Amino acid sequence: MAADAVLVTEPSPGVRVVTLNLPQVRNAMTEELTRAWNDAVDRIAADRETRVMVVTGSGSSFCSGADLSWLDQGSAEDVTIDRLRNRMLPFYRSWLRPRELSFPVIAAVNGPTIGAGVCLALACDLRFAGTSALFSTPFIYRGTHGGMGATWLLPEAIGMSRAKEMLYTGREVHADEALAWGLVSGIADDVLKHSLDVAARIAEAGPIALRLTKTGLEQSAAGLEASIQWEALAQPVTMTTADLHEGIEAFRQGRNPRFLGR
Repeated sequence: MAADAVLVTEPSPGVRVVTLNLPQVRNAMTEELTRAWNDAVDRIAADRETRVMVVTGSGSSFCSGADLSWLDQGSAEDVTIDRLRNRMLPFYRSWLRPRELSFPVIAAVNGPTIGAGVCLALACDLRFAGTSALFSTPFIYRGTHGGMGATWLLPEAIGMSRAKEMLYTGREVHADEALAWGLVSGIADDVLKHSLDVAARIAEAGPIALRLTKTGLEQSAAGLEASIQWEALAQPVTMTTADLHEGIEAFRQGRNPRFLGR
């Protein structure tokens, strides 16, 4: 069943874990997995208690990318540019939803991630790699152009020169090199545990300030002036909240704050 293709758990307050659960196809982005992913993200986004989401894969892989049998099917009359484009755009947008969520998303990359799977990891705010993780974008060695924002997300994360190397050669970038390049923020033997520890820490932050900070970071792409204009609005918003008073009082008392999101 599609519901079993993605598992959702709540390991600690405010933290939701989404596990891609088709290990028999290395968590390829099949139609079944895409439907289950959308359903899971819908539920988590609607849950007002969500502070952080963690994405990982079951089995030995994080995500092997788009399902090739889904891409290469249909009769000649079905395979038109317009029809393919109309399928591609919703598919891309489904898997890039971490960029649009109002709270941070962490990718716990537990194993190989290929093609569109790399783009899913890049759509997350933070990425941590297991020791067996590797990243590869061999689109042109399948005879296709890169998709799902690869030509924007890779340069954003690692710079144009390294993005060109990944896209032109399709070679495997292992965990140590991914860390050196800035493709991931850290490496851990138990990458899910490490990611959950980071998520639990983030979940302790003021939820209003946290969400506004994620929006502010997106605004920063427009430059310094756009950032300070945003901050001149967002910081006063947080200064009118009860959470601000709780944060200051907790600091003065030397205790952990108890933010309520108001």
